[in-house]
Amino acid sequence: MVTYNEYLKKILSQTLDSYNGLKEIQDKPGDLDHIKKEMLKINGFLKVATNNLDEYKITLSDFTKLKSKFEHYLENYFFEKEIETMAPLYSDDVNRVKNMRLKIIEALEDKKMMESMEDLIEKL
Repeated sequence: MVTYNEYLKKILSQTLDSYNGLKEIQDKPGDLDHIKKEMLKINGFLKVATNNLDEYKITLSDFTKLKSKFEHYLENYFFEKEIETMAPLYSDDVNRVKNMRLKIIEALEDKKMMESMEDLIEKL
């Protein structure tokens, strides 16, 4: 049986993998679809961690703080609509693709969310 800690670690690791995937994109024409897929994966993982995990069943108190950072990100950053609007017009404009990718990364790093996630993964 998988414990809450193991389940959380798996979700956080998958989120971190998608985040690292975003950072490694080379900003070529057509990469906007790849950026969107990684961003949607991250949002899905954050929603699962926020909605389906009870912070009181996680043995580390750091998760409560991290969960509030997830909620902040999900409430304040919404890039899907921007990407949908941008895709038909600018999907081949590497500068706009790069700017969108960097804005998403900046949002993920807000309040040191990714750094806190890495720290929690190590503790789990």
